[in-house]
Amino acid sequence: MTEPERRKVLYVIVCAAGPAGDIGKLVTLAHQQGWDIQIIATPSALDFIDTQALEAQTGHSIRSEYRKPGQPRSPKADAIIVAPATYNTINKWANGISDTYALGILAEAPGLDIPVAVLPFVNTALASRTALQRSIEILCDEGVRVLFGPGEFEPHAPGTGDTRLENFPWSRLMLEIDKAMPRHYHSESSAPGDDVDERA
Repeated sequence: MTEPERRKVLYVIVCAAGPAGDIGKLVTLAHQQGWDIQIIATPSALDFIDTQALEAQTGHSIRSEYRKPGQPRSPKADAIIVAPATYNTINKWANGISDTYALGILAEAPGLDIPVAVLPFVNTALASRTALQRSIEILCDEGVRVLFGPGEFEPHAPGTGDTRLENFPWSRLMLEIDKAMPRHYHSESSAPGDDVDERA
């Protein structure tokens, strides 16, 4: 008897920014394209999302911490989306800091050749910082697709982020992942970064 084909798995990493409350819109779009969704939240992002509703929508528990010994691993990721991506997460990731489960996943993703699309949400004051510009350049050089700049994500003036929530371009992320997928195939049996927490 032939086993059913495994659904492709999309990790959605959510950071603590205004659009996080609408992450269900991205889940809907991804489901329409046949993806199985695993949401991973930074610790601060848990206050921005409706955990119960998203777990019902995805059929999976939202993860924000490393698994404990004996707990099952998550299915491996075929692609990863980071949205909304904050100034903090982008800079930590680019500089090799892995002090949360979400960052642990992201730290390994380029080395595993997993397609990653990032949609930032930052204001013009943060966007002007050399640190952020350098971090985006580092990630792009490693093959990460960062949607930042004219025609993609354009920073808002400080204090006006709420005006950008309705038109946050979730669908653009799915287009980027769709373009990246034909070039990638992964045979690993476990998720990136899903070992137990071995940080000192």
